Amino acid sequence: MTMDDRIEQTKALASDARMAVLDWLKEPRRHFGHQETGDPAKIGVCVTLITEKLGMSQPTVSRHLELLRRAGFVAVNRIGRWSFFSRDEAGLSDYRRWLHDNL
Repeated sequence: MTMDDRIEQTKALASDARMAVLDWLKEPRRHFGHQETGDPAKIGVCVTLITEKLGMSQPTVSRHLELLRRAGFVAVNRIGRWSFFSRDEAGLSDYRRWLHDNL
């Protein structure tokens, strides 16, 4: 990754809303166990439920999730017309290692 990529990753974490999403996705069953379309730990969490929990508009939440996805911190699983999000642990671990090695 380039330094520009790392800067974009760092910017992706500079939001209370995005940090909350990453925190909630650590334990998706705990925070989104009421999801009816499937086990949130297996298929991810529906964007609609994340939108409700954040209390923001769907376009705003979609933008937050897209920034996290582009940073490599979340993965999206598309089932039909629905999008389900989960943490990308490999991407998060890579960022942690880079941060540790470079600070």
